[in-house]
Amino acid sequence: MRAILFLLLFVLFPFSGKSQALYKEVAKINDSVDYYLEIAIFNKEDKKSFNKAIFYTEKAIDFAKNSNLQSKLGDCYLVLGGIYFEIQKIDDAIDNYIRSINSYGKNVPKSNLALAYYNLGKCYIAKNKPELSDIYFKKASLIFQELNFTDAIELINLQKAILLTEKGEKEEASKIFKRIIINSNENEALTETRIEALYQLSLIEFGNKNYNESINLLNKALTLNSNGPKNLNLQKKVLKQISDTYKANTDYEKSYKYLALYATITDSIGNFYSNYVNENAYDKIQFEKQLKTIELLDKEKKSQQKTLRFSKLISILSIALISILSLLSLSLYKNNKIRISTNKLLKEKNKELIKEKEKVEKASKARAEFMATVSHELRTPLNAINGITYLLLQEKPRANQLNYLKSLEFSGNYLLNFINDILEINRLESDKILVEKISFNIHELTTNIRNSFNEFIHENKVNCHLDIDDSIHHYLIGDPTKLSQVIINLMNNAIKFTKNGDVWFTVKKLNESNTNIKLYFEVRDNGIGIPKDKQETIFDSFSQGSVEINRTYGGTGLGLSIVKKILELLGTEVKLESDTDKGTSFRFVVDFEKGKELSEQKIFHPNTENQCFKDKSVLLVEDNKINQMITLKMLEKKEVKCTIIDNGEEAIEHLKDHHYDLVLMDVHLPGINGTEATAAIREFDTDTPIIALTAISLNENREMLLSYGMNDVITKPFIPDNFYAVISEYLNIPK
Repeated sequence: MRAILFLLLFVLFPFSGKSQALYKEVAKINDSVDYYLEIAIFNKEDKKSFNKAIFYTEKAIDFAKNSNLQSKLGDCYLVLGGIYFEIQKIDDAIDNYIRSINSYGKNVPKSNLALAYYNLGKCYIAKNKPELSDIYFKKASLIFQELNFTDAIELINLQKAILLTEKGEKEEASKIFKRIIINSNENEALTETRIEALYQLSLIEFGNKNYNESINLLNKALTLNSNGPKNLNLQKKVLKQISDTYKANTDYEKSYKYLALYATITDSIGNFYSNYVNENAYDKIQFEKQLKTIELLDKEKKSQQKTLRFSKLISILSIALISILSLLSLSLYKNNKIRISTNKLLKEKNKELIKEKEKVEKASKARAEFMATVSHELRTPLNAINGITYLLLQEKPRANQLNYLKSLEFSGNYLLNFINDILEINRLESDKILVEKISFNIHELTTNIRNSFNEFIHENKVNCHLDIDDSIHHYLIGDPTKLSQVIINLMNNAIKFTKNGDVWFTVKKLNESNTNIKLYFEVRDNGIGIPKDKQETIFDSFSQGSVEINRTYGGTGLGLSIVKKILELLGTEVKLESDTDKGTSFRFVVDFEKGKELSEQKIFHPNTENQCFKDKSVLLVEDNKINQMITLKMLEKKEVKCTIIDNGEEAIEHLKDHHYDLVLMDVHLPGINGTEATAAIREFDTDTPIIALTAISLNENREMLLSYGMNDVITKPFIPDNFYAVISEYLNIPK
């Protein structure tokens, strides 16, 4: 193998060799690239002085760079890569081989490029990266075949076979090794290739535990190496493998013999890398350890022979032990059968439980979707009921009609609250709720909630006490909407179940840091209380303690369920303490970040007087005839000019040629829905306010609707005051 590499180097450097005459001729080209490379190769191959070899190669590189000799630069990197490979600096070798390939131009001899590819493939074998190695061997092989370099092709075939061995394709590798052995039989230049093939084939036989065949192949390799110029490195690894094979075959005497020969060869090589690395000391220690191991194994074998005489006694004891173990095994077998049967039963039960769990989940999902659909669909007729009731009440009905209309208004509002609670429960259970983090004033929020109950407090003759710690930081960061929902539900229950009594709403500071504050909230009353046996279920949906309480006080039974779910979203929980006829206390703790004071903004106070609506023009996009009629009547009462279109497509085209002060856009329209229509309108009109009219469903929310370009949302059924307040805000925007 070395002979072939020398042949290729001779192609690279036709003046290389040891001849003094040639040296004198080369010396005439002082300071040339070839001169320095010749000295480098001489130090590497003859003197084994790798430091000097690297020194002169780098001088050649500098000369080539300064003289702009690009192809010569490729030769320099090729030689430097070979030096680093020789001293096992694989990463440095790869770096230089790649530089060599990149430096070669179109006019470089193809053999140089092929040799660089070949050496790069060898490096990646050493790095245990067979995929990369295979790529570069194929590139080298194509060039060598083109040049008809048979010997070089056999070298590549050898490396490919080694790659196949590492991939586990040993049968295919064996075929290639055997073919190389036959083809290189009469070619002295391929002697080392044949020795390497014999060595690699012996490793495959060793792995298959065909020790005799492995030893036979290794002996052939030794004989070949002895007949020609001896390659001590090849001889060294063949001897080591023979020793290992005899050891595996328990022939320790011969193993020791060949290991000793191996040690002798190692010593004869001497300080081979002394000019760069010193590894022999380590190798000798390893050899001594292995020699001692073989000696110990030999002594152990002799000791085993001595103990053979006691084998009969041991056999008798073994039979007794086997009998005992057989009985134990039988017992274990029976227990194992019982365990397997039990496990099988458990698996079947688990499957049944999983199926039942899936059924429950499907039923829960179906229930949520059904409730959401029902609550959504009820809003349209309820909008008609509440809207017509409001319009009739505005037309000064007779006294005998007024009572009927007031009852109808109360029933409509009660049904609306019930539907809203159902929708809120479904929304909370759907995991589609996001917790906001915005700045708000906690003192204003609690005061406003307290004031919103003034009429209800007066009706029930309740004394309501608000106690909020003045030292609490005014501005907090959190979700004021969800916090308000919790407090409103708890306050509503406390006032409802405490007629002629007292209700306390308390907010205290528990602890505070520079950035955070923890607040304690409590809503307490001295009303009817909750029985002990009902307290565990009071937070379940539609639970009010008893049928009598529901009939007496009314309500949906969803308020406390909403409270519990919202507080879970906020990362806390509600605590309950109650005694019958003594009162009830609900309390919870919430962590907040401290916020900064909100910047002063111009607050718009809606003006719902008729003069702010008069002569304003509104486009109503609504497909439901009853809703058209109600909305039209409500707008006409404020002297607003209203145009009605019942689908999104016509609305888009109409607005291209007509201007309105406001567009009321129903979300659920036939064909193009309200959100799509709004998005299309915003492409040519970004100024006209568009307000969504919707019975918000489980899959809708205010943020989603606003994202399409809508300015605000009015929920069906309309609360008239809210309806007028929202549209007045946009009708009174200064132009």
